[in-house]
Amino acid sequence: MKINLKGKNINITDDIRYEAERKYDRLDKYFFNEKEVNLLISKEGNGYKTEVTMFLDKGPILRAEASDETYQNAIDKTIDALVRQIRKHKTRLIKDRHEDSIKFENFNESFDDEYSIDDSYDSEINIARTKKISLKPMSTEEAIMQMELLGHDFFVYYDQEDLEVRVVYKRRKGDYGLIVPSR
Repeated sequence: MKINLKGKNINITDDIRYEAERKYDRLDKYFFNEKEVNLLISKEGNGYKTEVTMFLDKGPILRAEASDETYQNAIDKTIDALVRQIRKHKTRLIKDRHEDSIKFENFNESFDDEYSIDDSYDSEINIARTKKISLKPMSTEEAIMQMELLGHDFFVYYDQEDLEVRVVYKRRKGDYGLIVPSR
């Protein structure tokens, strides 16, 4: 497991780096090839917060964050969250073998022997509402203003410069994000 470790309001010491590498190496058994993990450890008040992002080949992005009084416990909590996501993802792929879906080859086959299929996963996804919207060309600033006026957390629009679909969204920190799809 290759770990890109960064610190915010904390100096990353050799002890912290060793602890993170030792603990995240436990995830190697779930995958065939070497995976890359982005780990951010930040000091917040009297505790620590860890945010981890793992990019799978031709697959999903796994992300977890946790806070605790010690960075070791915060790291453990993010690993537990990632393992839950991995199990859920693998269960979904076993139950729904779609040809266009995310590739199953990311996972190590020995994972089957060690863990049973998670029967709590419901393969039926319930779409409660379908809404058709007409998109009009606008600037990002106009889209953010429209999103705020509607009281939504996101807004889909056509960018007025290149007439491509864009999504603006409100982030937890209060600022905004922009999603630019690519083919």
